[in-house]
Amino acid sequence: MGCATKNAKVVAIALGSLQRLIALKAVPHSAVPLMITTMSDAMSQGVDIQLRILQTLVSLIPNFPEIHGTLLGDALLLCFKLQESKIAVVSSTAAATLRQLVMFVVDKMVVEDNAEDVVDSSLSEVKLPDGSTKQLGPSALDAFSVFEDLCLLANSEKPHFLKLESLHKTFALELIESVLTNYHAHFRKHPELILLLQHHLCPLLLKALSDRPIFPLTLRCTRVVFLLLKQFSLELTTESEVFLTLFIKIFSDDGDASGDHGHGFHYARPLWMKVLAMEIMRGDAELMRNVWDRYDAQESGAKVFASLVTALKRLITEKPAILGVGTQMAGVGVSPEATVSTYSLERVATAASATVSGVVGMIGSSGGLSLHGSSMKLQCIDQLDKADSPPIPESYIYLLAVQCLVSLCDGLASFTGPLYTTIVIQRPKIPGETIVRAPPALDITSLPNEEPSTKQLAIVRDIIESGWPALLAALSFIISTNLSDELFVEVLASYQALTNVSGMLGLTTPRDAFFASLSKLAVPARVVSSLESYVESQTPRSTASFSENLGLSGPTQAPGLSERNMACLKVLISSALFLAGSLAECWFGVLEVLQNADYVLTTKGVGAGKRAIFSPGATTTPALRDRSASAPRHPLLSDLDPETLQMAIQRLFDASKNLEDSAYKHFINALCRLSAEMVEMQSGGEVTLTTDDSHEDVASVVALSPRSVAAHRRRVSGIHIPRTLRSGDFGITKLGGVTMLNIHRLIYRSPDVAWDATTNHLLSVIHTSYAPQSIRVQAASVLDEILVVVPRNLSSTGNLQAQVQKRVLDVLAQQVVPEPATLVASTTTSMELRRMGLETLHQILQASGHTLVIGWEMIFHMLESVCRHSPPVRTASIDSVSMLSEPSSSPSIRNKPLPLLGLGNASEKGQVALVKIAFQSLTLVCDSVTMLSPEHLRLCISTLGQFGRQADTNIALTAAASLLWSVSDAIQSKRKNADEEPQYSELWMFLLLEVLGLCSDPRQEVRDGAIQTLFRTMQLYGSTLSLETWDRCIWEVTFPLLDSLTTEIRHLANATSGEVSAAQPWDESKVLALNSVGSIFYDFLTSKIMQLDSFPKTWDVFVQHIQDAVLLDNRPISAPALRCLEKAIKVAPAVNLPPIVSEVLLRVWQTVDVLGGAVTRHSGSQSPVSTTDARFQRPFTQESLLSLVDVIQTLRKASRLVNGCEWTLDRLTRLMELLKGILTYPNSPDFRPDVDVLPPVQAAVMETVEDIDLSVPGSPSLILRDLSEYATLPFLAAFDVPSAPKSQTPQKRITYIALSKKTLPMLVDLFMRFKLEPTIYVDGTLEALLSAYSIPVKLKYDCPAPSKIGKDQPLWKTATTSFLRIVKECAGQINKLAQDTPPERIESIWRQILDVFRGGILADCSAAEAFPLDVQETEENFDFDLIASLEMDVVPHLGDSRVPDYLVGQLAKILHLGSRLQETETEDVSSMISPKIEIIDMHNESGSTESSAVVHRERFSYWCLDLLFLICSYVKSGHENARQRLAVLSIPSLLNRAREQELLYVLRKLLELELWPGSLWAAVSDKPSQYAIEQPGIDVSLSPTLLMADAVKRSTVAHLFHFYPVLLEIVSIPRKTPSAWVIPIKAPSSVGRLMNGHTEFGSDAQRHVEAVELDARTLARNCLKEVGKGIGVSR
Repeated sequence: MGCATKNAKVVAIALGSLQRLIALKAVPHSAVPLMITTMSDAMSQGVDIQLRILQTLVSLIPNFPEIHGTLLGDALLLCFKLQESKIAVVSSTAAATLRQLVMFVVDKMVVEDNAEDVVDSSLSEVKLPDGSTKQLGPSALDAFSVFEDLCLLANSEKPHFLKLESLHKTFALELIESVLTNYHAHFRKHPELILLLQHHLCPLLLKALSDRPIFPLTLRCTRVVFLLLKQFSLELTTESEVFLTLFIKIFSDDGDASGDHGHGFHYARPLWMKVLAMEIMRGDAELMRNVWDRYDAQESGAKVFASLVTALKRLITEKPAILGVGTQMAGVGVSPEATVSTYSLERVATAASATVSGVVGMIGSSGGLSLHGSSMKLQCIDQLDKADSPPIPESYIYLLAVQCLVSLCDGLASFTGPLYTTIVIQRPKIPGETIVRAPPALDITSLPNEEPSTKQLAIVRDIIESGWPALLAALSFIISTNLSDELFVEVLASYQALTNVSGMLGLTTPRDAFFASLSKLAVPARVVSSLESYVESQTPRSTASFSENLGLSGPTQAPGLSERNMACLKVLISSALFLAGSLAECWFGVLEVLQNADYVLTTKGVGAGKRAIFSPGATTTPALRDRSASAPRHPLLSDLDPETLQMAIQRLFDASKNLEDSAYKHFINALCRLSAEMVEMQSGGEVTLTTDDSHEDVASVVALSPRSVAAHRRRVSGIHIPRTLRSGDFGITKLGGVTMLNIHRLIYRSPDVAWDATTNHLLSVIHTSYAPQSIRVQAASVLDEILVVVPRNLSSTGNLQAQVQKRVLDVLAQQVVPEPATLVASTTTSMELRRMGLETLHQILQASGHTLVIGWEMIFHMLESVCRHSPPVRTASIDSVSMLSEPSSSPSIRNKPLPLLGLGNASEKGQVALVKIAFQSLTLVCDSVTMLSPEHLRLCISTLGQFGRQADTNIALTAAASLLWSVSDAIQSKRKNADEEPQYSELWMFLLLEVLGLCSDPRQEVRDGAIQTLFRTMQLYGSTLSLETWDRCIWEVTFPLLDSLTTEIRHLANATSGEVSAAQPWDESKVLALNSVGSIFYDFLTSKIMQLDSFPKTWDVFVQHIQDAVLLDNRPISAPALRCLEKAIKVAPAVNLPPIVSEVLLRVWQTVDVLGGAVTRHSGSQSPVSTTDARFQRPFTQESLLSLVDVIQTLRKASRLVNGCEWTLDRLTRLMELLKGILTYPNSPDFRPDVDVLPPVQAAVMETVEDIDLSVPGSPSLILRDLSEYATLPFLAAFDVPSAPKSQTPQKRITYIALSKKTLPMLVDLFMRFKLEPTIYVDGTLEALLSAYSIPVKLKYDCPAPSKIGKDQPLWKTATTSFLRIVKECAGQINKLAQDTPPERIESIWRQILDVFRGGILADCSAAEAFPLDVQETEENFDFDLIASLEMDVVPHLGDSRVPDYLVGQLAKILHLGSRLQETETEDVSSMISPKIEIIDMHNESGSTESSAVVHRERFSYWCLDLLFLICSYVKSGHENARQRLAVLSIPSLLNRAREQELLYVLRKLLELELWPGSLWAAVSDKPSQYAIEQPGIDVSLSPTLLMADAVKRSTVAHLFHFYPVLLEIVSIPRKTPSAWVIPIKAPSSVGRLMNGHTEFGSDAQRHVEAVELDARTLARNCLKEVGKGIGVSR
């Protein structure tokens, strides 16, 4: 009712109310027709009313689903009518309402389809376009009717359901598109709707697209066709084929695309129509697969997909000038000419429409594709609001073509990749199965045929297999054009996609083709070749100035890779990494380009690599710079620096560890093949070295690869330039790294998987003599690293250990052991390679030697291969050797010399280096020698022997001294097993013989080391050796060693003087050998050697060796030889075999006797021989003499231990002869000072003498005589040692002073021991003893100084003291033994005693005057001992009746001479043998007034005079007869002395003297001794005068009667006589008291006695008075 008012406000309110009622469902269904009619009537109202009506319809129809049929049509009719309104808002709102309502109509069909039960009564029969009928539900019928009418209206036909006359085709198509877009899945469930598509829509679209193109209509038709192709291609197979063919024709039309040319010219389609066709063709991979499956896959089907790809390729290449040239793809630093020829012309040749002018324009064009410059803000297919086509960029069509190709490729990859991952990589695993990280290609035939994915994968495979040439051609052209970064990335991603898909599906041909194309893009060949000729400028200049000056442009930087080249390389690496498990033969190409890339990125250094990168947009036009520098870059364009790419390359090689064995085998074979070809190329004759520092220049090479042919030798990378020669081979480097990652394959896989290929290749490079040195060394380094690591990772369980170890050592041996052909002409390179191999062996032994179970033979073979088997020349130590360089003399190999390659004999230095390294390994072997079997130990010993003979002394010494010792130790440790003892004993003897061979090495160090090892091992293990082994050691080792050393020494001894010094090292070696032999005999003589059956012969040979060494060898050997013998002697008595030991000692004594005889022969002369004679006579040194004495001592001790007694007197006599000869040997060159202390020889001799057991009869006399002779040596045998001709040292003198100092007191002690032995008195021993003291006593101050350092007592004092001790003991003993002693012995003894006293009393003491007074007094007091000894020890015994008169009287004469106070002409004692009393003749007696010299020691003279008076005095203190006889025989001397000097003193002494009664009478008789004791009675018959004279002579004062005339003369002297003040004292009864009287003038007794003056007259008067008393006149 409100609507009927026609009032706009009321109508609006009414419609609003109605709308609310509908929303609240408050309106019954029956009112719907009325509402529709009412709204239809109100349509003529204003805009608001019309919009309100549309709102009400939108609310009405959804809220009343039961609206069907005509009612629905009426409702829709309202919308259609309002849609035709001229008012835009109404028209657009109506159009939107229509879309919504049409969608609701189809929605109701969907709801109806989902309903479980459809009432049959509601179904309606409808006639379908093909003439058939079908029952449809109400909603399905509504949808069918509405969609059919839309198709009819779009085709300008009369609708059946809608009551419209017409409808804009564009609007109808939009409604159709909306329905199909949202309900395509439901359409496929309704065949009736599909029939509408076939019979109404498809013809409509085909007609519209075939007619004159109208942009709005064609646009919408194209969109609908796209939906049909996308959603209904399966149901509309034929129609889809037609549409696809039509679109392909549209965008491949060659007609002018610049505009419209009228109706009917289908080929003159506008550009926008091509654009529309292209825009719908991109982005649907599933459609493309379906297209292939439905058309191209069918034998009779149209090749729609192939046509599409071909059309796209043609479209892309039709106008190259528009696309431009991507200069980055040629690399940087490459000349433009190269760029044009390499890229542009190649690509233009594929474009059929290209002309020469087009090519020229293209070259100079700045065109290109980019999303910014070539695309539209809104693509044409979406510009529904445009009535005319929008402006389209010229390059937009090509951009669409590129995107179409990209989407096609991405679609294939996006489909295949996930399936491949699911099937191959992520398939369920069997428990325990390893994960496949690098799976092989997918084998579609192995997949289930019923699986849809299998069919789809087969479709993709067929697409690639058929379309890859066109796709590759299109992509390769596109990527070389001037693309923006975004497009370049998309194209490159397409490359990657197709490459990966081809690989995943196992399509080797397309895969290899894509890899090959990527390789050329990644590393342009021109860049690689340009690097060879590029020389970096030393003076940088700008590009502008360079071009201006030369008038041309060229590369201003080093040739290198651009950013896009690197992106391509990155993709190639990524694809190779993804397909690593399936590349197989393709690996070679991949590795080759990686090698090229590595060369370009690294050859010129890091700096060059950075210059080789283009900055973003650097070579594109401003229009193509799509992004700012700060915008984030695509991952493919990031991280494109050389370092990152190098890491990516390395990751690819690291991924080899993920490969299956079969794939890894392909990978390794390709890597080895690449390396072989590169090595072959670098070794070729055409190689020219351009650098001055090149060390290699070879002319030919042995082919390393079976497939390499000179005519087809690869020249792909330029690796042959000199810088690369120094840096090594890429393939070898990577081979080493890959092998390290896959070391388990070399160990636990079959050798043909990795081991054989790897090692054979590296060995072939190593053995290629003309390959560059650096590469050979590199190959050796890689191989050695492998060989070191393999044993470390080897399990010790199972049989695999031995197999792998054998493989390792076999390969290493091929590197270390030279081939026979190269032994003569070894190069420095081969030396270096062998050195590396030996170092590898050392590392293997160091790390894994303890695990070796096999291969020791090979190890020793390798070690021995470095040894020179010829013995070194006899010379000094050869530690440093000179280099010998002999260039090759073969002109056939090359025309110019090889500067430093060393194609001649290897230098000695290199040989020594090999020996050193090999020896380190041998040392390690010896450290684990216990692991070796007997056979291996024998090899080890032989090898050590070889090293012991090498030139390097340190090595030879270590081998001889240390390592052979450790081997010996190991052998001995295994001898403990009784079962193995014979075997190892024989092996030990083999070792000793090997060491014995080194004991005669010309080098002393080695020789000595071997000798030490030889005897040290014998000494250590001798106790465990059997007697048989000992016998062999003695006769096969010990004596042969001494013989060999002796032979060499004798040879040198006979050489010229220039070689004399050369014998010294051999002497030292023999000394060492003798010391060692001595130690052996010392340790094992009793326990082993003496138990041998051959011992007598052994001992005889041994002692003879010692004897010969002392007598015949150089003198330094003598002492050690004797020490050796001494050691053996020491232990001989330990064995309980007295007969054998006695024979042993007897043999030694014989040798000692011979040696001592040689010494005594030389010592026969007391003067040393000249230096020249000494050299030929080999004078004994003091050390050798000392050793001989020590041997004698040891022999004596051993003999006493065995025999229990001292030697016989005969042997002792011979011993003393030998000792004397040793002691007095004058020719030693090494005398030592013998003043302060005894030198060693003298000390040893004295020790030997002291050790003699003197219990042997006759031995004391023997010893005393010899020692007495020793005491005289300082005075009789001292000599000067001749100095060397040019010596600066002071001359030495042999003094024997220390010996004398020791011997003089020693003689006293010995005498004291044996003073009661009559023998020493009878055999002249005592005389010899006393004579020894006479010389120093007589010499007194002329004796040599007793010391140089200390203040020892002078020799004469020592002799005096010792002599007086002996005299004190022997004087009385002589008389006791008088009955057993011959008179001549007694006479001789006393004569010798008096001779010593005479020497002491009458010795020259003038030297003492220079002493201080106190010293002079001390010296004088010392001499008083002589006087005291005479008084106490001699006087009581000298007068014995068995002592001849002349000897008894000689004492008085001695005292007579000693008592003189003034020096007179010396009178010999011998002239006073029978002194007579001189008759005083006062008339003929004449004196002298001439002054004479006063004696030096006046007091001593008085002592002598006092003693003379004393012995003549009447003294009763025992031994009266002897004393009386002595007095009788001494009176003549006294009376003669009284007449000579000192009148006053003599007168006083005469006055005090009391003679023995009758002594003067006996003295003047003819037989003084006879009448000394008892005189005959007075002959009374005599005349009174004679009777008086006879009686006076018998008086006790007869001496005064004798001097009576003199006394009278003195008394009668008219002048004053001499006088003196004296202290009157009683005459002393002994000389001692007299001495006290003369010296103690200050005593207390003397102080109380006053001195009186005496003169000669008074004294004479007193004497006369005594005379008077004697005759009785004064009584």
